[in-house]
Amino acid sequence: MSDKLYRVGKIVNTHGIKGEVRVVSITDFPKERFKPGSKLIIKTQSGQQEFTVESSRAHKNFILLKFKGYDNINDVEQFKNDQLFTTDEITPKLAEGEFLYSQIVGLTVIDPNLGEIGKITEIMELGPNDVWVVKGPKYDEVLVPYIEDVVKKIDLENKQVTVDIPDGLID
Repeated sequence: MSDKLYRVGKIVNTHGIKGEVRVVSITDFPKERFKPGSKLIIKTQSGQQEFTVESSRAHKNFILLKFKGYDNINDVEQFKNDQLFTTDEITPKLAEGEFLYSQIVGLTVIDPNLGEIGKITEIMELGPNDVWVVKGPKYDEVLVPYIEDVVKKIDLENKQVTVDIPDGLID
């Protein structure tokens, strides 16, 4: 099995006693990745193990997954802190104004009034909109909400994002 593996999440804990695991998603497409019937791979000391998702649901900032045939907390306890992988890369048709996480992370954020804010280091999914974590020497860490009022232009070619930082966002 020499397929390339794509990391899609990490099991951070068990949930309840019926075999659910709590997963931090690190994929652009959690709905597709974790939907019932999808196959996920856990790398263990003894190699790779494939699982079929029986059910999945969002819970706080996590996704709760249940694997087919694992019906008890004792069956899944061993997978705590394991990474979840998949063998297929989803490359969907992106609509106008949609981007992959991998296209956004690393871009330089510039505000015409404040100058360079920094580089996007990660994307957090918080509530109704994503928040971009921007780190730079001038402002340390700035959380930029990905909304129309703030993010004015994404220029992938020049690896730049033009933003209009509202008052109070940067101390």
